[in-house]
Amino acid sequence: MFLEIVSPEATLFAGEVVSVTVPGINGEFQMLSNHAPVVSLLQGGEVKIEGDIVLEEEYADKFTNDSKGKTILSISSGTVEMKDNKVIVLAD
Repeated sequence: MFLEIVSPEATLFAGEVVSVTVPGINGEFQMLSNHAPVVSLLQGGEVKIEGDIVLEEEYADKFTNDSKGKTILSISSGTVEMKDNKVIVLAD
């Protein structure tokens, strides 16, 4: 599935991923390929990305990696939309 993470400043990441986990306002949830369409508000927490992630050099410092090999982006709030195997995260 295709993931795009957009902040007010720039598109931080755009590429193919295996899964993405987001901090929804009712709890953390994960989306995999061909997930049902969803729109949700996000609360502060971590966006966790799994896959062969290639980050642009100018935004790489915003991301970290956990011990399980997932790429992590901390956010304070945002929204997520999953539709037609594309996830868009609008993050603050």
